[in-house]
Amino acid sequence: RRWQRSPPAAPGPAAMASPERRGSQPQSGRYGRAARASRERSPAVPGSDSLPRRGLAPEERGRPAHPCPAPSERHSLPFTPALTSRAQVQRALLALTIPLEALQAVKDRMLQAMRKGLSRQTHAQANVRMLPAYICSTPDGTEKGDILVVELCQSHVRTLRVTLLGDGNQSPQVTYKIFDMPGDITQGKGEALFDFIAQCLRQFLAGISSPQHRLPLGFVFPFSCRQTQLDKAELISWSKGFSCSDVEGKDVVQLLQSAIKKQELHHVDVVALMNDTVGTMMTCSMRGEPCEVALIVGTGTNSCFMAEAQLVEMAEEISGQMCVITEWGCFGDDGTLSDILTPYDQHVDQESFNPGEKRFEKLVGSLYLGEIVRHVLTALVAEKVLFTGRSVAILRTKDVLKTQQVLEIINNEEGMAKARRVLEALGLQPSEQDCCRVQQICRAVVSRAAALCAAGLAAILSHMCQSQELERLVVNVGVDGELYRGYTSVTGLLAPECMATLLPSVDGTGQGAAVVTAVALRLAAQRHEVDQLLAPLQLSRADLERVQALMRREMELGLGLESHANASVRMLPTYVRGTPDGTERGEFLALDLGGTNFRVLVVRVAQDGIRMASEIYVIPTAVMQGTGEALFNHIIECIMDFQLKQNLLEQVLPLGFTFSFPCQQLGLDKAVLLSWTKGFSASGCVGQDVVQLLREAAQRKQHLGLKVVAVVNDTVGTMMSCGYDDPKCEIGLIVGTGTNACYMEEMRNVGTVEGEQGRMCINMEWGAFGDNGCLDDFFTDFDRLVDEKTINAGKQRFEKLISGMYLGEIVRHILLALVEKQLLFRGKPCPKLQTRDIFQTKFLSTIEIDGLALQQVRAILQDLELQASFEDSLLVQKVCQTVSLRAAQLCAAGLAAVVEKMRENRGLAQLAVTVGVDGTLYKMHPRFSQHLQQMLRDLAPNCTVTFLQSEDGSGKGAALVAAVACRGAEP
Repeated sequence: RRWQRSPPAAPGPAAMASPERRGSQPQSGRYGRAARASRERSPAVPGSDSLPRRGLAPEERGRPAHPCPAPSERHSLPFTPALTSRAQVQRALLALTIPLEALQAVKDRMLQAMRKGLSRQTHAQANVRMLPAYICSTPDGTEKGDILVVELCQSHVRTLRVTLLGDGNQSPQVTYKIFDMPGDITQGKGEALFDFIAQCLRQFLAGISSPQHRLPLGFVFPFSCRQTQLDKAELISWSKGFSCSDVEGKDVVQLLQSAIKKQELHHVDVVALMNDTVGTMMTCSMRGEPCEVALIVGTGTNSCFMAEAQLVEMAEEISGQMCVITEWGCFGDDGTLSDILTPYDQHVDQESFNPGEKRFEKLVGSLYLGEIVRHVLTALVAEKVLFTGRSVAILRTKDVLKTQQVLEIINNEEGMAKARRVLEALGLQPSEQDCCRVQQICRAVVSRAAALCAAGLAAILSHMCQSQELERLVVNVGVDGELYRGYTSVTGLLAPECMATLLPSVDGTGQGAAVVTAVALRLAAQRHEVDQLLAPLQLSRADLERVQALMRREMELGLGLESHANASVRMLPTYVRGTPDGTERGEFLALDLGGTNFRVLVVRVAQDGIRMASEIYVIPTAVMQGTGEALFNHIIECIMDFQLKQNLLEQVLPLGFTFSFPCQQLGLDKAVLLSWTKGFSASGCVGQDVVQLLREAAQRKQHLGLKVVAVVNDTVGTMMSCGYDDPKCEIGLIVGTGTNACYMEEMRNVGTVEGEQGRMCINMEWGAFGDNGCLDDFFTDFDRLVDEKTINAGKQRFEKLISGMYLGEIVRHILLALVEKQLLFRGKPCPKLQTRDIFQTKFLSTIEIDGLALQQVRAILQDLELQASFEDSLLVQKVCQTVSLRAAQLCAAGLAAVVEKMRENRGLAQLAVTVGVDGTLYKMHPRFSQHLQQMLRDLAPNCTVTFLQSEDGSGKGAALVAAVACRGAEP
């Protein structure tokens, strides 16, 4: 049966927590008011009405209830002869009634205790242990194969073989056998216990003619363990009457595996250990919808839920999901439930085998509810309210009243008759009034247990909602045990932002353990396939050293006069002979042309720093695609407009021109356009000196105050911009939509320019590295697919491995391959993913942000119409990380070649140099710069490299090139 949310007409929690006030009675006291107000605010949830409403003694029906005292008063009402027997019963019932505001406080304390358990700093002191179960996924329905399960129970061992058919786990085939345990084994040696379990397994396998191929086994071990892997768990402490020696602090998986080997079952491997709570969650995930919370309220109580792994600080995992077992039975062991405990609870605790421990479990677990009822009855007998004149010595006997009997007594239809039979069997000869009052007490005890569990569940749901940053959480909750009915009304009031659907478990310990084991095997197989697919993108240290050596070789070829024409790295001289030294002064113009907009700037360089003013101008499409004369006329008109606004029209200022199109530079102020890009196609420009075209336009417009002293690209501008702030900056690096680098080379090594003295900035144009085939071994099938669809196939090969324009496309092709292999999105077709450039590189940056919740990754993918599970989101994240890491490492290998060449050029044992860097990938990606710098340190250990982010390299940098040129021209 599956419970669904019902209309708001369902009754609120008052009926659950205060049995004597049911029916048509007016509700009074704090709890009545709180319940009415809460029902007006929040929708009711089914389950609140699942507890019976009958059972008031005839003379008590229809009377107003006794006012509810404050929580601090509930446990200390004095008995006086003036109190009627009814008032005495009500006093006991009120002591067991928890007002809504008190339940809210319990929820808040539980949340606080959970956070304490999740934190590495406070975990050791936590009562709610929040133990990682190392289960990182719920079933997806594809699990199949034969799974063995061994379940250690209170008095027996159950062995199962579960066959999953890969049909959504709809019809698992189950064979099982139960072996009764000898009475003394739970108190004996640990070795004897595990030997007995292994013997049971051998007998079971002998009886079902099991195959001899490897059989994975799931071990259900319902005790508190410190788990470090799915198949590694140390017992923290025994409970439930077990106290075997030499087990606490030991790995119970290893103990079982050793016992299995003794039985010569060498084909049986223990793959997973879990408790019954986790098994419940997993079986309830077998119905087509994921279940991410589970609740056990039976002999004991526990809960678990799927959390963001990064929040579980005690686990090694830092990504994906992790099932956390709360071990909430110990909640309150530090005294946080003292205001909830009644004298009856204190008596039950004192008589237990572990006084002061498991305080929450002793309020809600079925092992204790019968005892609570017994102590309430004993107290009322002492006050001469029950069983007057009859022998009641039997009520002093521990465990004489069982929880199962309590549950039968509160039944609507047969409860009164059952109460009479149970009491008569104890020799108590009850009256009708005695039976009614006993039924009331049983209901109050069970209702309180349900309300407390509801508060705990509300804490879990609120934690999940907050950690996933959701406005509303909709979740399935797997439930098992005798006492789970009736929570969700109170849960709905305490966590109105969450909607929970209860899914009763079917054999959570048996089938659940099989599913846990099958999921672990499926994930291991998938990880292997994913690793194989991504392996070509994962570069070794030797691979990167080879790339570094190839870059160095291509650099040498590019610098050589004879070899320059055949080099893939062009090593173009820029005629920039120096970097800023801090003595530059004056006003300079800068022009930044590289797209549909361009900027004009005035840069004032003074002793106290640099000040800039700028304006952006638009180039109309008709001008971009018209004549060169019209284009450069438009540029001059914009410069004149800017100078007029800045009162600079009468001044002749040096101008630095950032011209971001492919050029052959023949001097600092002479650059021949090789080809237009970025949508420009102005006629009469290709093959011409762009500085001369600008000067001719100035003459046509009679603008005589134009003095172009330098034409640069953005990489050189970046180096110069950072060089003003750090004189050691002699390298420029761009890693954005494209990629490039420049550096200061010794003139004696520049074979393409005459002169031996000093240095010159070399524009490497390293994006074309590999165009001659030298990087073919590092190109994967995914890289080739991306390259084939570009407008310059076979060109800019290095850039296509590194820059932002291409990384998203590489990721998209990998995702398509994973879908085809049924490893992603359950193999379902993804039409949107077939669209080129749909997966933009900015998504990589967002998906890889440290601490980003997987829920947010799912949201990003859903915006792309990709319906991703948490496992899908984790896999997409891994693909993004693999692609961006490779890009950063390749960039580091190229840069290592540069800094090592500079160090050797200068004959230094250790080089200290600064890299001026710009580009959205470097600046915006959360990990790129970190990976780049780390790999550079590994590949160039003799170089100390500092990275300085550029501010306006194409504007400020161009002006500084002009400033340095003017400084060098001064006598």
